[in-house]
Amino acid sequence: MDEQDERWIAATASALLAAEYEQAPIDALTVRRPELPLETAYRVQKAAVARRISGGARVVGHKAGVTSQAMQEQMGVDESDSGVLLDDMVLPTGSTMARSVLMQPRVEAEIAFRLGCDLAGPSVSVDEARAAVEKVFLALEVIDTRFTSWRITVADSIADNASCARVVTGPMVPLSADIDLTAELLVVSVDGTTVATGEGRAVLGDPLHALVWLAGRLHRAGDKLQAGQLVLAGAVHASLPLEARSTVRARSPHLPPVELRVR
Repeated sequence: MDEQDERWIAATASALLAAEYEQAPIDALTVRRPELPLETAYRVQKAAVARRISGGARVVGHKAGVTSQAMQEQMGVDESDSGVLLDDMVLPTGSTMARSVLMQPRVEAEIAFRLGCDLAGPSVSVDEARAAVEKVFLALEVIDTRFTSWRITVADSIADNASCARVVTGPMVPLSADIDLTAELLVVSVDGTTVATGEGRAVLGDPLHALVWLAGRLHRAGDKLQAGQLVLAGAVHASLPLEARSTVRARSPHLPPVELRVR
């Protein structure tokens, strides 16, 4: 990659961080660079994350995004992406968050994992992925875009850290052999009214496939999933607008519920 591209990547990472901190959205990157390569978009993401880390943030995991047909149709894309979870993005269940700190937030219910050992390599099996899971839990991911609207491409999303803003973690339980994650039905409610449902199989056929995909993607980038990290498998339903003065809750038959209050 030439010096001009390196300068563009650094400047774009800075612009995205400034857009978030100043709550002043910018045009999607693909408005001016329609053919933006995904590899370059991931380099923008990496540069922005590095800036966050230098400011004191700590990597605590990864997310797989747009892994369900519902999300791909909503976003108008046909492939998944991934982002990095930092410690200052993670909230415990029952937390209250101010709507005003974000720009265009939406919320998704997901099955998520905490890893008990590293998961690395180009061709991890589903059995290896399951064996690497120490705990499983429900999560609410709050996505936001630092661009002027949600009319973005997968390359835009990738550069913007897969649109991840906050993650609310539910109580974590062991992944026992009798839990069939593909059949786990997540029910999402806002202020007590059910607004979305989706089964685990909506995510690449099995949420564990998200671990397989993510391990492979990180391997190609010279990275890996590490013991202790959190991993979001992706939404089982299309994302929902996140409104002030509301309570969002997700529940399922075998996993403890997760809740976020918004003021």
